Amino acid sequence: MTDRDDGQEQLILDMVGRFLEQEVRPHVWQLEHDDTYPEEIVEKMKAMGLFGCLIAPEYGGLGLSTVTYAKIIERISEEWMSLSGILNSHLIMATAVQRNGTEAQKQAYLPRFATGELRGGIGLTEPDCGTDLQAIRTVARRDGDAYVVNGAKMWITNGYHGNCFALLVKTDLQAEPRHKGMSLFIAEKGPGFTVSRQLEKLGYKGIDSTELVFEDYRIPADRLIGGVEGRGLQMVLNGLELGRINVAARGVGVAQAALREAVKYAQQRKTFGKPICEHQAIQTKLGDMATRTEASRLLTLRAAEAYDRGERCDMEAGMAKLFATETAVENSLEAVRIHGGYGYSKEYLVERFYRDAPLLVIGEGTNEMQRIIISKQLVQRNRI
Repeated sequence: MTDRDDGQEQLILDMVGRFLEQEVRPHVWQLEHDDTYPEEIVEKMKAMGLFGCLIAPEYGGLGLSTVTYAKIIERISEEWMSLSGILNSHLIMATAVQRNGTEAQKQAYLPRFATGELRGGIGLTEPDCGTDLQAIRTVARRDGDAYVVNGAKMWITNGYHGNCFALLVKTDLQAEPRHKGMSLFIAEKGPGFTVSRQLEKLGYKGIDSTELVFEDYRIPADRLIGGVEGRGLQMVLNGLELGRINVAARGVGVAQAALREAVKYAQQRKTFGKPICEHQAIQTKLGDMATRTEASRLLTLRAAEAYDRGERCDMEAGMAKLFATETAVENSLEAVRIHGGYGYSKEYLVERFYRDAPLLVIGEGTNEMQRIIISKQLVQRNRI
């Protein structure tokens, strides 16, 4: 990164920091408590250009690096993790079009994605299909100049408040291997596309997670991303590298927030005549929390740098996602324990971190799957 790039990045991060302090922090507790979608905050995010932060300037975006994006997501997640999910799914959709779409698709959609006029996410998982995406059952059959889609998608972020999705479907049920029969479409809401329900969650409040149902939903054939059937799964897997960097950055943000609150409380709370930060039992916890957080941050930035170089980085993104999200879980639990009884109270922030963190070890590919991906790539890159 050049000095000029570094200076621009710092200006952007300072802008995001002021936005979080002034526009988000005063409202988080109530929005979280009521599980209310942050419409006013999202409108301000649109005005800042955050929905186009990874879209190239020629299509109306900010054209930021993935490294800068990861730092933005970390800062947002340190304040309120739910906001980062609103961005993540949308930008995976936008990146799928930017990397794989026809020029006509890019011209038609990327500027509208950048402004947030069209905003949404990715329709991948289904009621009986999560990690094994090749097992999806949503089908699109060609009918003249359109495709007719039938099926359902589950756990779709931005499903209620969004209006456009990158939709993964089967276009050839007989294809072998199965991934050759999978395609990715730009799917705007319309007749036959319904949100059947919103799903209640342990944490990750304020953001809509939904089930989508498609009944004879027609998509114009020119919405097939790239214009060729059978390439959908590879497009999705490339997008999930970005998604895993996002989730890793979220993990760093939650871990940092838990550490911050633990350090603050440990200096305020006294037992046996001194602050608990002077007790060795607490000191070892804080030391481990700080070390895990910094290691997570460095792994995340390393993965983002590889992504920016255009390299295959499923191993690096998997490592970052695995370590940072486990760190978020561990740090959030330790923060609750350091707070003692108050850690179990909604009076303090740490109970929210403890509810939010488990999502991260599941979303964008479970951590069990990340270990397998890392292992396979490790062998692939070191064949003898």
